[in-house]
Amino acid sequence: MTLPNASSRTGRISAEHRGAYRILTPESELAAELEGKLRHRARSRLDLPAVGDYVTYDLLGAGRAIVRAVLPRAGCIVRKAAGTRTDEQVIASNVDTLFIVAALDGDFNLRRLERYVILAWDGGVRPVIVLNKADLCDDPSFAQDAIAATGWSIPVHRVCAFDGSVASTLAAYLAAGQTVALAGSSGVGKSTLTNALLGERRQETGGIREDDDKGRHTTTARQLFPLASGAALIDTPGMRELHLWSDAATIDGAFEDIAAAAEACRFADCAHTAEPGCAVREQIDPGRLESYRKLLREAAYLERRTDASANAVEKARWKAIHKAMR
Repeated sequence: MTLPNASSRTGRISAEHRGAYRILTPESELAAELEGKLRHRARSRLDLPAVGDYVTYDLLGAGRAIVRAVLPRAGCIVRKAAGTRTDEQVIASNVDTLFIVAALDGDFNLRRLERYVILAWDGGVRPVIVLNKADLCDDPSFAQDAIAATGWSIPVHRVCAFDGSVASTLAAYLAAGQTVALAGSSGVGKSTLTNALLGERRQETGGIREDDDKGRHTTTARQLFPLASGAALIDTPGMRELHLWSDAATIDGAFEDIAAAAEACRFADCAHTAEPGCAVREQIDPGRLESYRKLLREAAYLERRTDASANAVEKARWKAIHKAMR
């Protein structure tokens, strides 16, 4: 690969906060800023560095660097940016495995897991479900039964981040050269798991608010940590909003049980609403069926918004061309 600058080195973005970056190199970790040309050329946030990106940089001295370019990405965790804007947001890049962390102390939510699984598959990342806080649940089999009913071929691991066995339980995913990201809502124990896998306390941890059983945000920014095994671990904050950047085909892939049940419907064009002999309504949990419909509606809305945005950009481009010709 030809580097954009003869003097550039290659490193990896380990943290980003309000436009300030950290670059992990074999020798050290550097504070970094973006080259003006890189920021100017960026058409959207997708063109700017994200945690996990490999970048080229030049040293500025005194532990500082300037980022020249973002190298091509592999597996990415991408969602629709929070708010009303129709933009993609890269949560983590060059990821091999996503640990989808759920807690067994009352936080377990299959609807939320569906979204995280789609998030992983859509980015070409392997999902692994980690059921944490097993010590706080008398019968954790309910969660595994709910996951099994979806038909997903996804590994599921039941752990307690405090019992000392987490690293060995999850070691197969953390071999040298692998990158694992953790995702899940606040309070499920992502920071505690990070500390357990690192073998030291690096992330602040918090408990559950007594008034509503919701987790406190202890991780406030995405951060990449190198592990002793040679793997990399990316901890992410709990997401208040998880709007997917997915199409209908990806969503269908997460609901193959619905497609399989539909083959037994009496009518080939069954809409699974009020038709007699609908196997989907008979076999599929109503909550899961409604979740499927909701995600398809979100995908259709996103497609309309994306098309409208693309048309607006194209219209503005031609307007500028015509103005220049006059």
